[in-house]
Amino acid sequence: MLMLLFYVGNDLYAIDSSCVVEVIPRVSLRKVHHVPEYVAGLFNYRGKIVPVIDLCHLIRGSSSRFCLSTRIIMVSYPRQNHEYQYMGVIAERITETLNRAETDFVDSGIRVKAAPYLGGILMDEKGIIQRIHLEQLFADVENTYLLTSGESYINDMVKN
Repeated sequence: MLMLLFYVGNDLYAIDSSCVVEVIPRVSLRKVHHVPEYVAGLFNYRGKIVPVIDLCHLIRGSSSRFCLSTRIIMVSYPRQNHEYQYMGVIAERITETLNRAETDFVDSGIRVKAAPYLGGILMDEKGIIQRIHLEQLFADVENTYLLTSGESYINDMVKN
C-alpha cells in the first residue's frame, strides 16, 4: 500500500494514497465561524467549495506552520449517494511516500476516544510512523456538519 507521509510537529504520520486526489500548495482560505478550530476554512477547488481541516491543529492543538512544504492534501470522500465529496487536509513537510503492507502497521496499545482516526504504528528507518484512517477522520468531520449535506450546506455557510 502506497502511503503519503507528512509531519505534525516532529511526529511522522501516513495516509493511504488511494484517497489522495492531489497535493497542492497552501492557498488562502475563507474562515468559517462557529466550527471547531481545526476547520481551517473553505476554498474554491476546481469550481467547488471545499472544506479544509488542519491536521496539525486537530492532532496537537496548534495550527500548521506556513512553510513551503506545508501543503493541502486533496482527498475524496465517498458519500451515501455514490458521489464523491472533496476535502482538503493541511499538513506539514509533505515530501515523501512509503510503500508498506497494511499488516506492517501494528496496534500501539493506546486508544484515544477523542481521536478514533489515529491508527496503528510502524517502525521505519525514518522513525515511528502512525497511520491516519481517513474514513474515521471523515466520520469525525461529518459531526461538524461539513460533509453531511454536501455543497448546498457549504454554500449556505459561505453566504451567511
